[in-house]
Order: sequence, then C-alpha cells, then structure tokens
Amino acid sequence: MATPTVRRLQLGNELRHVRLKAGREQAEAAEALDCGIGKISRLELGQGGISKGDLKLLLEFYEVDPDEMQWMFELARTRSSRGRWGDYRAVFPEWFRMYVDLESDAEEIRQVQGEIVPGILQTEGYIRAMDKASARRESEDIDGNVAARQERQAILTRDGPPNVSFVLSESCLRRKIGTAEVMREQLEHLAEMALRQNVNLQVLPFDVEAPPGGTSYDFTMLRIPSNGIAAPLEFVYVECLDDARYLDAKDAVSAYARLWDQLQAASLSPKESLKVLRSVRNQYSE
Repeated sequence: MATPTVRRLQLGNELRHVRLKAGREQAEAAEALDCGIGKISRLELGQGGISKGDLKLLLEFYEVDPDEMQWMFELARTRSSRGRWGDYRAVFPEWFRMYVDLESDAEEIRQVQGEIVPGILQTEGYIRAMDKASARRESEDIDGNVAARQERQAILTRDGPPNVSFVLSESCLRRKIGTAEVMREQLEHLAEMALRQNVNLQVLPFDVEAPPGGTSYDFTMLRIPSNGIAAPLEFVYVECLDDARYLDAKDAVSAYARLWDQLQAASLSPKESLKVLRSVRNQYSE
C-alpha cells in the first residue's frame, strides 16, 4: 500500500476527478457536506483527511458507483505514521520527506543533475565525502545520513522497481568529491547501475550543443500510478539549499517534460555514456 502522503494525494486526485465528472463546483460539494469550501479545496489538494461517513456522503452526492467507491475508502483509511521519521530517517528535513514518499511509490522517475551524482546513486564513500564538505548540514549524524540514503536506494533493486532515467552532465563525473578511490568506486557503481534493465543513464558531454541554460536546472520528474479512475499523479521536484518546490500544474509539468526531451536528445546514448563512465573511472585509477 502507498505511503500516507501518497494516499492523501491520490484521494484528492480521485475526488477532484469525480467532482468534475459529476459537473459539480467545489461550493456545491461544500454545501452537500455542510462545510466550508476551504475543506473541499484542501481535500482535493491532498492536504487533509476525511471520515468514512463524510466521504460516503460526498461520493453519493457525486453519484459515484458503489464499486468505484471502495478504492477511495481504502485511500481514506487512517493509518498511524507515528515514528516514520524517527531513528535515522530523522535526518531528512521536513521539506524533503514528501519527496521520499513520492519516490518510494513512483513507477517512473526522470532526473537531471548538473554537478553531483544523484543521491539515489551515491556510494557510501561519496555520501560521507559529501557530508563532510556540504554547505547544507541537516544533521551531524553521518551514519544516519548513509543509512537513510541507502534505504532510498533500495527501490532500484526491489521487486517491481520503478523505471528510472538519468541525464547527468559530464561535470557529475569529473567533479571530484573525496579521494580518487571514492570517485573510482562511485563511477564503478554508476557503470553497474547503468546495466540494470530498469535504469537508463545518459551523459551530457561538455562538447555538445545543449538547450541554453538547460543544464543549470536540476530537477526530478515523478509519476505515481493510480488504481482508481483518475489519472496518475505527476510531480516535478525542484530543490534549493534550504527548501524545495513540488510542481503539479499541467503547464509546469509539460514545460519540464519538454526540457527533459531536449536534454535527453542532446545526451550520449546509454552505450556511449557507459564508455565515458568507464573512461573517467580509469583516469582515477592512474
């Protein structure tokens, strides 16, 4: 079952879909539920919970078929998440925790990185070297940082893993983090991961013409499936030093999708990218 965050988002997506299908406005739904319009808005944004009774009233107002209701009742079930962000997971800042939930439930992930290896592909040595030199110190618990990131990485090798694609600037391979041994191990790991069927890794070399400014934008696109009648959830995650943005508006998602297509087209093929990975790795062996 999906994480609590994703269940709320999926329920909101479903509620918005069935309301529009029924031709109802949020104000009408609020009147039917005898609540403020703000509650309906928050529900559809996945920002609040709803009792089974209120959900039943709302779905009956939308004239939803009883068989279709079951999926939404399951999404609305209250399950305690107490302690989810305890222990080593507490190293994740609050603004990043929604991303961790989305990532763990995604069926497709596409990521562009311009300077450093993506966290989900980092080796332990690389993580530790990053932590020692990072301007962002969410936690002094380096062991916890390693454990938390390795738990995230497990999605790549689990049963039924997501399809994951990366466009990495050549800078990610050549930006030295830690010792030569750390870099050699990291590049070997990238080469190994690039051979997995669910991983597509492409390098954007220095000497190709790329979209102007394209590589200056690090971003991640996530697609989370829905078992209901609404469309899958699609988010673009954009991170800065101390915060992050989660974009789901269609025009924003489409704009990043176009940029992704341009960057991927300008990148080397997976086969040529693997050759570059191995070549740079060999330079750290000298």
